Amino acid sequence: MATKKSKLTGSIHHAGAAEALRLAVGEDKQYSDGITRHRTEVEKQVIAKEGKAAQIVTHLPDDDSVSEEVSLYLPDVLKDAIFVGHLVTDLDSVAGAIGAAALYGGTPAIASEVNSETAFALEKFGVEKPRPIEDLIKENPDADICLVDHQQTSQMNPSISPDKIVGVIDHHALQSKTIVTDKPIYIDIRPWGSMSTIIAHTFITHGRRPPKHIAGMLLCAILSDTLNLQGPTTTDWDRLMVAVLDDIAEVDDIQLLASQQFKAKSKELANLSAHGLVNGDQKSFSFDASGFKGEIGFAVVETTDDEIILDRLLELLPEMVACKKERGYTGMFLAVVNIVKLHSNLLICGPTELALAKEAFGGELRNDTTVMDLGNRVSRKKDFIPVITSVIKNGWTKPSGVNRGPSQIDLSQLGHLEVDPEDPYGNVKRVDSVLQGKDMRTYSLKQEDPTECDGNGEPITID
Repeated sequence: MATKKSKLTGSIHHAGAAEALRLAVGEDKQYSDGITRHRTEVEKQVIAKEGKAAQIVTHLPDDDSVSEEVSLYLPDVLKDAIFVGHLVTDLDSVAGAIGAAALYGGTPAIASEVNSETAFALEKFGVEKPRPIEDLIKENPDADICLVDHQQTSQMNPSISPDKIVGVIDHHALQSKTIVTDKPIYIDIRPWGSMSTIIAHTFITHGRRPPKHIAGMLLCAILSDTLNLQGPTTTDWDRLMVAVLDDIAEVDDIQLLASQQFKAKSKELANLSAHGLVNGDQKSFSFDASGFKGEIGFAVVETTDDEIILDRLLELLPEMVACKKERGYTGMFLAVVNIVKLHSNLLICGPTELALAKEAFGGELRNDTTVMDLGNRVSRKKDFIPVITSVIKNGWTKPSGVNRGPSQIDLSQLGHLEVDPEDPYGNVKRVDSVLQGKDMRTYSLKQEDPTECDGNGEPITID
């Protein structure tokens, strides 16, 4: 088997970054021009894994060919399948689909349009954007499908027929809307920080070197999902695969790469409408407990500048209420996560949400009365939903005087959605809604009278 001398030796990073990373962990980062700065956390974690990563990369073939010395199970059922992520597409679901298609021999697809962070990674590593899943299924209705980065029907593109699903590769919990199949399928679900970590690890365990552009995409995805290896879902496997992929992709400055992609993500958020922010990264969760039955929507906005988003509170609260009604939710939350400071705030749009959030998080409300400080909780998968689930399963029930079911507002009062003709980004906005212009902040604290929205003194049933 052909081997290649690793570009990682001791504390020396690969060529082109040797000057930038030539000092030991814990010391300053020194550039060739004499400028120094303290190492960032991601650099420390990557350097700590360099030795192990070097051993791994050294024993990989020079290209993406398969080592004859390794014989592990690769599911034939995934060959020629379409690999596709979830709706409200993010970087991990796109990079994971691209990586899985390269690994197993298939075609990557997107379930919805890519965001600016994903577009940055695609351009950075010269990767063509995958085609929409609808187009691929239209061309080949009998195509097998492998879901990546999800396994719930609520997150699945509606063009996918469940009987065509032959595999799932994911890192999320199995919950109430997990797919049901008539026959056994290939399942690879691991409690790691990123689905792309699973793909990278599978490449390595099968003695295959992912192509440079694939390694770059997987690297960006892991950095994104683990919040630069600082999020609570980060595992040692994520750290190790980042070190391996960093070497293969020949990234000169991993901190710079992370900063660039996070800035790309935040830039898009600043241009989104309230509808885009509330519906952008949203997932729903069903509950059937003794004291609470219904569905809760939980949206997350990850940004490098949370105050820009929080300043739009009066836009976001009515949109949250509208979303709650349109989707039949019993509760609706929006967490604004600062991915630099690793700090979150939770937007409260009604008395049900306020009571549940107080019980689950015990956080303090900010002065505007509708934003709860969640401290260093930053992960929907690990910090938000598990706590809410535990509280509900332990018998939490709505306070007396609060409606037990979904919002009762007439759908016709919510106006309609249209593309803003003056917006160069093609944002969708809500127009002619009875909620627009109303100050929802006082309503959010009301528990005794859920029918009154007193922004303009007009009664309106919204809970």
